[in-house]
Amino acid sequence: MTEKIIILDCGSQVTMLIGRRLRELNVFCEIYPFNKIPVLGNEVRGVIISGSPCSVRDPNAPQIDLSLLRGRFPLLGICYGAQYLAHTGGGSVEGSLAREYGRAQLRVTDPTSPLLKGVSQESIVWMSHGDSIARLPEGARSIASTPDVVNAAFSFEGEPTYAVQFHPEVYHTAEGLRILSNFALGICGCKGDWTPDAFIETTVRDLRKRIPEGEKVILGLSGGVDSTVAAVLMNKAIGSQLTCIFVNNGLLRKNEFRDVLASYQDMGLNVIGADAEKDFLAALAGASEPEAKRKAIGRVFVETFEKYARRIEGARWLAQGTIYPDVIESAGIEGIASKIKSHHNVGGLPEKMDLRVVEPLRTLFKDEVRRVGRALGIKEELIGRHPFPGPSLAIRIIGEVSEEKLAILREADDIFIRGLRNYDCSALHLPSAAEPSREARTLYEAIWQAGVILLPIRSVGVMGDERTYEFPVALRAVVSTDAMTADWFHFPYDFLADISNEIINKVRGVNRVVYDISSKPPATIEWE
Repeated sequence: MTEKIIILDCGSQVTMLIGRRLRELNVFCEIYPFNKIPVLGNEVRGVIISGSPCSVRDPNAPQIDLSLLRGRFPLLGICYGAQYLAHTGGGSVEGSLAREYGRAQLRVTDPTSPLLKGVSQESIVWMSHGDSIARLPEGARSIASTPDVVNAAFSFEGEPTYAVQFHPEVYHTAEGLRILSNFALGICGCKGDWTPDAFIETTVRDLRKRIPEGEKVILGLSGGVDSTVAAVLMNKAIGSQLTCIFVNNGLLRKNEFRDVLASYQDMGLNVIGADAEKDFLAALAGASEPEAKRKAIGRVFVETFEKYARRIEGARWLAQGTIYPDVIESAGIEGIASKIKSHHNVGGLPEKMDLRVVEPLRTLFKDEVRRVGRALGIKEELIGRHPFPGPSLAIRIIGEVSEEKLAILREADDIFIRGLRNYDCSALHLPSAAEPSREARTLYEAIWQAGVILLPIRSVGVMGDERTYEFPVALRAVVSTDAMTADWFHFPYDFLADISNEIINKVRGVNRVVYDISSKPPATIEWE
């Protein structure tokens, strides 16, 4: 039985970071909407209530049945969660007090508090709240403050219930991880033993229990980290019951269909190549909106699997490389949290498709998937690959997709990615994006994700003595740890100059190259 901490999501866009930070402590956690609290068994060691865009004074603000939590489990309220604990406990939350957004100086007023054990008397925290707690409930006492907010953190006497008005989960809070560690490992008593090896052992055991002997599983391989790790993990659990299908959707990078099939030859996986290029391009005809393209690709993806499933006797399951960011970004909380985008492998299956879904990586963040992959012995050239969107190049062509645009984008993308792989950056002493503990040897290793975007406009240029009117392309490259936040990569100017020159000279149809210097948030990594 895996011990866990439950996080109740009240709509904050950074709720997932709470989970991500707990995983850094090797503590397993699960995120649930505030209004869908699961049955809390003996494996639950504590509960965290997240922030929210709502005020506790709003009539439609998230409401949580605290009788299920207080006194039964250690409890930590963050931002809205803190205000909710104060408000429901009889305290006063007001909007007329000083508002705080961004960095603030936290001063610990009770260093004996278990939540603040080892935290510096003064440190930087990240605030994001319009309301403030004017008066604490009876039985609560302040344990930290800022120059503008007296009750920046508080606790309840006689019970392991704590609250902070700042966000310890964001990296701007200097000692946020220590505070979360104090809660998870100290107050909740978690052992911190959730490791890649433990995940593999537990998942393999659960898969063998869930999938009956003789029932076949089909899994879609993309060549990316997620599907590769999912395939090897499934293969370890059920062996010959697994058949992997790599679909050529006509939207892949240059030579990717051929190269990916070749890379799996020595891994002991049963892989079938399926060429469905025409079907995908036909489904995308006339589609220009991002969601319409994603839905069309998802539909044909499922239809292709249905077609091949009929050929595999005993096929009862469809395995997918869905990971936690896919699940959370696609979910949202109705009326409170915004759904950022849908993912083609999270939307469910049509009723006519007689396959059940199994998602062995559904609880993992991207860097955790890589750690599991290394523990499984997967070669580094696959584990270190940049993330690549399920809808492939279709969402890197802004607007309608055509064979002409795909051909242009493939060539530009190939030049960019080869340039990243070939540029020796060892003298720059940059950390590896896939493994920050070691230095990157190439720019590709230093970057989390990179690609080229074809823009839906044409610009005037001059080549030789002739006027051109062709497409501009945007280069995108970011550094990240979990894809929830990302910063644009600071390239050496000589690299940008060389890549721009090569793309314009060699890719017919492109006469301008720009570089995207937007971070996430407010932008997303992909443009669509």
